[in-house]
Amino acid sequence: MNNIASQKHQLKIVLCFLAAIAIIFTTVVGLHWSDQAQASGSLEQAFQGAADEYGVPAPLLKALCYMEGRFSIHNGTPSIDGGYGCNLTKNKRVDTLDQAAQKLGVDPTQLEHNLATNIRGAAFILSEDARSLSPSHTLPTHLEDWRGALELYSNARSKATAHLYANEVYTILKNGASATDDQGEIITIKAQTVSIQTSQPHALAAAASTTTADDPGAVQSLPAGCSDDGKTDYPGAIDCILDPALHDCDIVPGTDAPCNYFSSDHYGPTYRQNDKTITHVVIHDIEGTALAAIDTFQDPNSNAAAHYIVDSDGTIYQMVHEKDVAFQAGNLWVNQHSVGIEHAGYDATGYQWYNATEYLASAKLTAYLLQKYGIPLDHEHIVSHGTVPATTLAATPNHVDPGPYWLWSYYLNLIGQQEANSQAAEQYLQAGTQVANGHILTLRPPTAQQLLGPNGTETAANFNFFYLHNGPSTQSSLIPQPGDGSDVTDEFNNVEPEVNYYVVDQVQDPAGTGDTLYEIWYGVLEQANSNNPSHFTRAKLAWLDVPGGAAADGHGTIVTLKSADGSPVQIFGKPVTNTTGIYQIGDAPDSSTFVSGYQLVERWHQQRLVRDQL
Repeated sequence: MNNIASQKHQLKIVLCFLAAIAIIFTTVVGLHWSDQAQASGSLEQAFQGAADEYGVPAPLLKALCYMEGRFSIHNGTPSIDGGYGCNLTKNKRVDTLDQAAQKLGVDPTQLEHNLATNIRGAAFILSEDARSLSPSHTLPTHLEDWRGALELYSNARSKATAHLYANEVYTILKNGASATDDQGEIITIKAQTVSIQTSQPHALAAAASTTTADDPGAVQSLPAGCSDDGKTDYPGAIDCILDPALHDCDIVPGTDAPCNYFSSDHYGPTYRQNDKTITHVVIHDIEGTALAAIDTFQDPNSNAAAHYIVDSDGTIYQMVHEKDVAFQAGNLWVNQHSVGIEHAGYDATGYQWYNATEYLASAKLTAYLLQKYGIPLDHEHIVSHGTVPATTLAATPNHVDPGPYWLWSYYLNLIGQQEANSQAAEQYLQAGTQVANGHILTLRPPTAQQLLGPNGTETAANFNFFYLHNGPSTQSSLIPQPGDGSDVTDEFNNVEPEVNYYVVDQVQDPAGTGDTLYEIWYGVLEQANSNNPSHFTRAKLAWLDVPGGAAADGHGTIVTLKSADGSPVQIFGKPVTNTTGIYQIGDAPDSSTFVSGYQLVERWHQQRLVRDQL
C-alpha cells in the first residue's frame, strides 16, 4: 500500500553463547546440552537432542524449521504474527513462546535469539499438541501420524490453511532439502517415504484449545463490519465486503465524493464476468497488519481497496466482490483487468515478515483465481504492485510492494502444488534448463525447482533479486535511480525472479565473481538525480548480474519495437494515447527488443497489447 524508504537490508546475525552447567533446575535459567551443541556450531546435534528429549522425529523438526525460517533465527526479529525461529509465537491470540520458556526454564529472549533453544521449544509445543489430540495422551509412533499436531502448531484460524501447512511440511520431507544456518553449517533433510494427503483436515475440529475461522467462537473476535456468513466469492473467506451505499463510486452521492471501487455495472452487466476481462492477479503488502488494511479500506476517504486481504494466520478477508473494480493497483486499466490481494507485512523486511502460513493461504487463494478465470501460472500474470506502472509521469513511481524479499519462485511453486493447477505447475517446473546463446532469459533460484524456495539467510545471495549495471562487470556502477542506491525496495535498480527478458549479449563477470552478466533492454531513470529530476523512463541497454545456476530458459513472444521514422517509440502508462501526451511515462529506441509474456485483444479498441519491462 504505502511506499517506504529503508536502508539496504543485510542480515547480520550475532548469537549469544552462555556458559552452561550440567545441572538444570526449573527455577534457574540454564542451557540444555543442545544449546551447547549450537554454541559449538552443531545445529544437527541440537535437532537430534530436541527429538530425543520430547519424542518428536528429528526430520519433522528440521522440515518445520526449514519451512518457517530456513534454519535462521533472523537476529531475533519476529514475523508479522510475532513468530520467532521455528514459529514460537506470541501475540494477542497465541502465546507458545512463553509457554515453551516456562517449560524449558529459560528467559523468553533466549528462545528469540538462540536457534537451538528455539528448536527445543518447538519440539515441546509440537509434542504437547500431539498429546492433546491423542485419547491416551501419547505421542504418535509413525512420522505420518504427526499431521494433526502440525495443523495445531500452524496457529492457522482456517482449517483449510492448517491442512496446507501440514501438507507443506510433508512435501519437504518427501523431497528432502538442505540449507545453511546462520553459522554456515549445512543442515540436510533426507527424503522420507511419506504421503501428501488431499482430504479435508479433521484434526482442528477435535482440538478444543484451537479457535478456527469457521468455529462459532471465532465470529465474536472478527473485525467490525465483518462476518463469517459464507457469502463471499472465495469459499472460507471472512465477509468484510464494503457497503455499496458508502463505497461504490456509482452510488455514493456527489461526483467528487470519496469512494473505493467501481461496480461492474459501471462498465456493463457482464463486465469482468463472461468476457475473460480478468487477466491478472496483483500481489500487494499492507505495510502493517490485516486489521490496519481493513480499517483503511472501510474509510471511503482512503480511495483505496483490494479484493482480498491475507492475514499472517492464514485468515482471508474479502473486501470487494471480484466482479467489481477495486482501487488497488494505482492504474485504472490494470484495476479493470485484475484481482488485488493484500498481505500483512512490510516490503523492506519481507522474508522476516511473510511467514509460511500466510504464503500457503495466499497461494491457495491465487490458485483458485487462476482456475476460475483461466489465468496462466507465471509472473507475467501474477504481478507485483511495484511493477505496475503509474498511469502518468506525475504519479511515477507507483509502488514498490511486496518488495524484494517476497519469494516469487517459492510462491509460484506453492500455487502450482494446488490440485487445480498441477498441470500448469509441471510445465512451470520443466522450464528450468540453463539459458544459452542469447535466447529468452528468466531468473529462477535453483532450489525453487524443487518446490522448496531459496536457501540460507536473508541476503542478496538468496538470488531473490538481481542488480542491473551500466557496464559488463559487477564493478560497473548501477543504473541510475532515485536516491543514493541504497534502498533495496527500489524497483528501478533490481529486478525480480520469474520475469522474462530478451538477451542481447552475455559475458562472464571480469571481476571474478563467477556470475554471468546478461545485456538486456530495461527502463532507466536517466534524470533521477539531475538538477531537474524526472521519473521519465527511457529504455537502455543494461547488464543484469546473475549468480551461477539462477538463469533459466524463459518463455514469451519476442517483440521488437519499430517507429515509422526511426524516432523513439512512446511508452504509455495505460493503453490510451492523446495529443497532450499526458499518459506517456517513457520511451524506447527504435529496434529495442523485449519479451511479451502475454497478448490480448482489448474489447473496445480491438488493439493487440504487449507487456515489456519498461
